Parts: sequence; C-alpha cells; structure tokens
Amino acid sequence: MKHQKLFSLLIMMLAVTFSAAQTKTPVDYVNPFIGTDFFGHTFPGASLPYAMVHVSPDTGTEGWTHCAGYIWQASSIMGFSHTHWSGVGMVDGGDILLMPVTGNKLQVVPGTDENPDAGYRSRFSHSRESASPGYYSVFLEDYGIEAELTTTPRVAFHRYTFPEADNSKIIVDLGHQIGRKYENDWAEIRIINDRRMEGEKVDGPGKIYFVAEFSKPFLYCGTFDAEYATPESGAAVFAWKNAEQGKNIGAFVTYNTSENEQILVKVAISYTSIEGARKNLEAELSHWDFERVKSDARKTWETELARIQIEGATDAQKEIFYTAVYRSLLAQYISQDVDGNYFGADGKIHVAKDYNFYGSFSCWDTYRSQHPLLTLIAPEHVNDFIKSIVAKTKQYGWLPGQHFQNVFGEGMVGDHLVPVVVDAYRKGFHDYDVDFIYNAMRTKALEFPKPPVSVDAARSGLKYTNELGYIPADRVTESIPKTMEFAYDDWCIAQMAKELGKESDYKLLMNRSEFYKNLWDRETTFMRPRMADGSWLEALNDREQEIVNYGDHSYYKYFDPLLVGRRPNRHYTESNAWQYVWSVQHDVPGLIDLFGGTKNFTDKLDTFFEMSPLISPPKYVGVVGTIGQYVHGNQPSHHVAYLYNYAGQPWKTQFRARQVMEQLYRPGPGGLCGNEDMGSLSSWYVLSAMGIYPVTPGNPVYMIGSPLFEKLTLHTEKNKTFTVIARNNASENVYIQKASLNGQPFNRTWISHEEIVNGGILEFEMGPEPNKRWGTGKQALPPE
Repeated sequence: MKHQKLFSLLIMMLAVTFSAAQTKTPVDYVNPFIGTDFFGHTFPGASLPYAMVHVSPDTGTEGWTHCAGYIWQASSIMGFSHTHWSGVGMVDGGDILLMPVTGNKLQVVPGTDENPDAGYRSRFSHSRESASPGYYSVFLEDYGIEAELTTTPRVAFHRYTFPEADNSKIIVDLGHQIGRKYENDWAEIRIINDRRMEGEKVDGPGKIYFVAEFSKPFLYCGTFDAEYATPESGAAVFAWKNAEQGKNIGAFVTYNTSENEQILVKVAISYTSIEGARKNLEAELSHWDFERVKSDARKTWETELARIQIEGATDAQKEIFYTAVYRSLLAQYISQDVDGNYFGADGKIHVAKDYNFYGSFSCWDTYRSQHPLLTLIAPEHVNDFIKSIVAKTKQYGWLPGQHFQNVFGEGMVGDHLVPVVVDAYRKGFHDYDVDFIYNAMRTKALEFPKPPVSVDAARSGLKYTNELGYIPADRVTESIPKTMEFAYDDWCIAQMAKELGKESDYKLLMNRSEFYKNLWDRETTFMRPRMADGSWLEALNDREQEIVNYGDHSYYKYFDPLLVGRRPNRHYTESNAWQYVWSVQHDVPGLIDLFGGTKNFTDKLDTFFEMSPLISPPKYVGVVGTIGQYVHGNQPSHHVAYLYNYAGQPWKTQFRARQVMEQLYRPGPGGLCGNEDMGSLSSWYVLSAMGIYPVTPGNPVYMIGSPLFEKLTLHTEKNKTFTVIARNNASENVYIQKASLNGQPFNRTWISHEEIVNGGILEFEMGPEPNKRWGTGKQALPPE
C-alpha cells in the first residue's frame, strides 16, 4: 500500500510538471538579458511595446560599452533610470535615476563598479536577478533591498522591499546620464509635499519632465548638488530644502522601515510639461497595486507575442525567437502624452489626434527588416508611423533623416524614412497625407531647402549628385554609400510616383536610381571611390595608408577593399568595399550585369562568404558576427545571403540564411552578434525563421530562404492565418526540395506581401542536399 501511494504521488507530480510545460506561453520564453553581453546594447528592464518609458537598471554610463546603461559583466548597480534605447550604438538616455539604500552615510555620487563603496551603488548577483516582459527584479546586496520594476506605457512603477532600518533612503539623481553631458544640460527638482516630487531636465537636444509619487510619507527629505560643497559644511547636501537647480542635482527621502516593508514609487514622464506628466500618472496609474500592473504588462505582451507562433522548436530556439519578436515590438517609442500632446519638430507643442506620435526613427537600422516585419505582425501601427513622419516634416519644413527625440538629424547616410514610407504605401497603408509626403520626399531628393531650414539639412553631397551623377570621395565623407543609398531611395520614390501616375517623375527618379553604376570599377569589380575629376582613388599597392586634407574634408588617400577606417576619413559607412558592393537592393539584375553575368556574381559572393574576416587596420568594433567578409553585426550585409536567389542558385541562399540563424543567434546574454539597433538584428531573425526576407523594402515582396521551424503561424491584418510548414525539417535539412502554396506547386524564390496577409499555407519539403531544380529559371525571379 505504501508503494502504491508513492507511485500515485509520483504520477501526480509528473502530470503537474507535464501540464506546466504544456501551458508555457511565448512570453515565458522571452529572455530580456539576451544581448546584454558582447555589445548587443540591450537593456533588461521593464517595458511595454510602443511605450514612452523604459525603466531599467544602469551599471555604467560612460563609453560605448554602456550605450544601454546595463552590461552583463558588471557586478554593481547604480540605480534604475527611465529612458533607454534598445541596442543602439549611441550613448544616451538614463534620465531620472532612483536608488534605494540604507545606512547612516548619505552618498550623492554613484561610485564605480570597481569601488562601489565610494558611492550609492550596490553589488548584486545574477543569481538573485530576474527579468521577463514588463518586469525586472534584483536584490541589492549592500543594502539588503529587493528592487522590482514594472510599467505602464508612460509610468514606471518601483517596489522596494526594505530590511528593518531607521536609515532607509531613496535617492533621486537628475545628474545621472548615460553618455556625455552637454554644456547646456541642467535640471530642476521640487519636493511638492511629503509624498511627491516633480522636476525637469535638459539633456542635450531634448527636455524631459517627471512626476514621482511615493506610497509612504517621507520622514526626512532634502536636496543635493554633487558639483558644490557649501563653505560652512563642506558637503553637497541640503537637508529640508525643497527645491534644487543645477547640472548634477537631485533629492533624497528618508524612512524608518520594518523588516520586509515595501515602499512603492510611481514615476511618470513627459516630453511636453509637468502637467503632461501629471496627466499621464493620473490616467495610467491611479492605484498602488503593483501586482496588477505587473499582470497587465504580462497580458499585453502575451497578446502581442501571440500574433506569431512556432511549433517544432527546441526551448533554446523558442527563447531566441520569442525574444527576437519581443525586441522587434519594443523598438518604436511613442512620444505623446495621454492627451495627445507632443513636442514637435518646430519646438512647439502639438496634438496627435487619433494616432500615436513616434518621435524617433533610427531608420538606417530599421528600414531593412524591422519596419517591414511590423507591416506583418503589427499593421495597426504602420499608419501612425507615417503620420508621425508627415507631422514632423510639416513642422520642420523638411523631411528629416535618422533622428531621436524628435530633433532633426542626419546621423547616418541615406534618406531612409523614404523606404519606410514607400514600403508602407505599396503594402496598402494610405491613411495619411499621401500627396504631401510624396512631394516632400521628391523635393529632398532633387533640391536644397529654403530658409528658414538650413542648407545643411539637404542630402549630403547633393550638389555633386546633381552635377556628376555620383558623390566624389575627395569632397564628401563616405561618398560610396551616400551615392548608393540615395540611388536606392530615389528608386523607392520612383515606385510611389508610378503608382500615383506621375510618369515624368518616375522616369527622372529611375534614371537617378542608376547613379550607383557611376562608381562601378570593372577592373576591381568593386564600387570604388571616385574623385571629382572623374578619376578613381589610387590603389594602395602595398603602400602605407595616408590621410589627405582638402579644406575641411579629409580622406584616406588609397583604395583598399578591406579598409573600413574611421570617420571622418573613411569612404564606406561602417563597412568596406567587399561589404558595400552588394548594396544595390533595388536593382540586383543590374548589379549582376555589371559583374558580367551570374557566374562572376556568384563567384564573388562565394568568395565573400569564404574569405578571411580580417580587415585592414585600424580595427573596427562593428566588424563582428562574421562569416568571411559577411558581417551580420552590421546592417549593410543583412540582405546579402538572399542575393543568390537572383542569380539562379537559391540553394546557397538557403544554406547561408540557415547558417546565420544557427551560428550567430544564441540563447543567453551573449546571444546577439552585434548591436541590436532598435530591432534590426531581431527582426532579421524573425523574418528569416519564417523563411522569408525583404531584400528591397519598397517592393512588396519577400525572398524565400530556409524556414527554421516545423510550423509557423502568423495572424494577419485581414483576420486570416498564414502558415509556413517545413516537413522533414532538421538542422542538417536546410535545403528546399519542393514547395506548395495553398496546395498548388510553388517554384519561385519570392512571395508577395498580399499573398501572405490574405492567408494560406506555404509548405516546404526539406532535405540535406540541394535540389538545384527548385526555384531556378526566369519565372522564379521576383518581378522588377
């Protein structure tokens, strides 16, 4: 009888374990720590999709290593701040830091990771740290405090569980900033009563306002200025002072706490005003139920992640895939308050009526795959993206380039809000001022801005583009990618012109889309830097590289296909000639013709993937995630594996796409091979795992690769399901043997956006050897 009871108990325990495993949902597989190691520049804190606030721990603020504030290698935490960028290469954010502490000594500087005792930092261990979508927690070892974070779209919610102490404190540091501080940076904080603080902070180009509300009245409070020591006390602390202004200022509150007493703090932010922050707090978090907010955040992510489901994947693959979907949905940030108010590109407050306003577009990173993915898995947001672009173009008087915090900028090459707009338009998203944005794109492609817009807002090198048909290396930095990417942008505008019936514009812009050919050097088979007089940049030929100065412009004197180099001297953007020769997404047949046919083209591609990954000095930190000279850690290479489809060798696309997915994406903190760059690495993986990739955003088709899972189901905008089935799928079975779409033979290397969103079943039979008859022939190529 005893053995029967033990056996029954064992069966029950196994059943419970099996049931728990069976009920695991996509949100359970998301690991926000992926990419926090090896310069993925992701942050693990609590966030929602399309949110304004992104509250997360900071372990450091200085240098490129700390772009997101948090790195896995760190052993101490400075505190928890409210603005973070997802995987970018710029060092920015970290506004409004809170840090709970205990102890008699009040520290007003953070100290260092090497010496946490020199400030208010605390040591921590990953064994007592956890993160999931919408939630983060960590045990602060130096203070015995459990810190937890959750969030609404505009309000961060902190819960601190204190030990018994009569000197518990919460520090609010407005001087904390990820990255360098500007001369005009300043902040002001005001203690309104014994439960509330308010303030604002100028941070470089932008301004942020906040309201912080505490669940327990302060016992004591005061302010500090870390840059000032009073002559009387020699300290920077001002007890019982209820306001402070300066560059590195903040406030503190003190409590007596009992064992396991919880103190909660709500922090609302706004980019318009204190009143906006107050409204955000009142509308989104009027209660003190932390578990409710945490649960609501989880439910939000469950709904978002349920849009795309996979079967036949390992737990590690599910972790990688669902974290990639999470990061793809995380990367676009709203900027308007609950009442619609937002800070406009003209420096004035505007109202977004019936749409969400997005203040930042890291479009050199996101146009390639993140925005195209969102047209499939988040279509209800796409029109809002374009409405935001329209609004800021009207306010500024000119189409911006890549920018953050709604402040005009041209930080990267190209004019890549253009493909974001055109890709959306050609996929049927038209709920915005179409004529206005078309004319704005056309004007910027051809003309210089008129006052009051600065002439510096024009496309870089436009004078030379108009006169020479290319941008010369001895006049403009990064002349090769600027010529090539503007040619692609012009192709995009031409496609929209054609659909709008503007035939003369179409012809003009299509002609300009071929300007990339003016940089083709038949002898070296590279896009080679060309001088203003029409000559080529002289070859290196075993000489030592030199830098030439021409007025305020400087450039590398000799052409070296393996040289990436450094700004302002380099000829290619974060890449070299091997990596940029393929950046003709809009005219791959034309590029093949330049090579002299498909054999020369595929031979060069083969060499590209098989050669040494080494580059000419100086080394460049972005050359990571390498397969030969292919660099998956940076965007210019992302489409290259799919180019074999255009040259009649789709089995090589299948092999390379699967190789990148399996070799360069891994679970755990070091799982990203480069900067996440606002969803670009993650969205590449999601699309490629589906077996598709948008080589040419602006053309509503996707190239076929190698589907990663046995089954993938996408819920489309038309309330249909699109299912990708890969039969006989395995790590060695990367090659398509045959395929069908809705039961009919499918023998082409592309599928249209419309075919996907209309729903259906795309079914593949996979195998370990290539079927060189599948997907070949002229009929298999995408429409031009």
